[in-house]
Amino acid sequence: MTNHATIGTRLTTADREPRELSIVMPCLNEALTLPVCLRKAQEAIRENGLDAEIIVADNGSTDGSIEIASSAGARVIPVAMRGYGAALAAGIAAAAGRYVIMADADDSYDFGAIMPFLERLRAGDDLVMGCRLPAGGGRIMPGAMPLKNRLLGNPFLSLLGRFLFRSKVTDFHCGLRGFRRQAVLDLDLRTTGMEFASEMVIKASIRGARISEVPITLYKDGRDRRPHLRPWRDGWRHLRFMLLFSPQWLFLVPGLFLLFAGTIVSGALMRGPVRIGRAGFDTSTMMVGSMMMIVGYQVVVYAVFTRAFAVTERLLQPDKLTERALRLVTLERGVVMGFLIALAGLFLVAWATLIWKQHNWGGLNYSQSQRLVIPGITLLILGMQTVFSSFFLSVLGLSRR
Repeated sequence: MTNHATIGTRLTTADREPRELSIVMPCLNEALTLPVCLRKAQEAIRENGLDAEIIVADNGSTDGSIEIASSAGARVIPVAMRGYGAALAAGIAAAAGRYVIMADADDSYDFGAIMPFLERLRAGDDLVMGCRLPAGGGRIMPGAMPLKNRLLGNPFLSLLGRFLFRSKVTDFHCGLRGFRRQAVLDLDLRTTGMEFASEMVIKASIRGARISEVPITLYKDGRDRRPHLRPWRDGWRHLRFMLLFSPQWLFLVPGLFLLFAGTIVSGALMRGPVRIGRAGFDTSTMMVGSMMMIVGYQVVVYAVFTRAFAVTERLLQPDKLTERALRLVTLERGVVMGFLIALAGLFLVAWATLIWKQHNWGGLNYSQSQRLVIPGITLLILGMQTVFSSFFLSVLGLSRR
């Protein structure tokens, strides 16, 4: 069977004859393991009679990886922008296959075991994830994954991903996966680093793509150097990206809790001290409630900012609730609302000043005066935050290319 991986590197996708499958390998100085990966992929193509090509998306190798890939018949796509995601995005964009299967070129994944992925894609799935974790039927060979990644990092991040995005994917960060090329292009993936793997699963889950899993075996990679992956750094990048993609849990929920709790605490103390059992609560507690209101309000505003930014940058799709909120909270309405809130605060501060004047600018009952000053200053701060936040939100909402 002819190996279809010999198509020229300079042709665009539109110029090339369509294939059923493209196998994409991101590569950065993988001369030691790349030949094995290419051989396994070529054997899978030959033994199963696949109409397929092999693409090596090279990220600036200097160890002869490019020459190895070219001599083996793979199509090399040079990628100037550094990053795992940048390399994969370039390889996917250049692919001629209707389906794409991607995996690292370090021999940790078996390119000879791609048929279950292709069968699921042929059955109509949009994204087929490999699962290395035993919870999903996968297997991790000795030395293939650091213990902290195996017991903590991957299970925790995958659990968080399933919770935040209502996904059923067991292993969120498995590097061996297959997908319909057009389905992934439609996701408009933006990240260029390790977050690319998370972005693909998150967006596919949010948009209701048809996702399935295939249990796989993860092998110890064949490198003679440290892997490109840095567990703590890259784990944090994945966690940060997941949280930023879920502003309702990162900002909105804790912000609303603080705002609601602070309002209850401050409101309960407006008329006077409160005793619960032997404990007494007065204006010092009111100041704590005020702080909770201010912080909670600001965190809620961050949720709005993050959502607006994610939508305008096409990281997230617009939803009806966000669109309705942005139409409702216009710059003009926000400014007017902010001034009204600040005016209410100014009224309370003026009231306290008037009482002070009636006492000939002398000493006042501290508890009584603070019951006006604290909520007054709080409302002034919230009002000013509303005004300036409305201007910033209008900047985020500007249409731009």
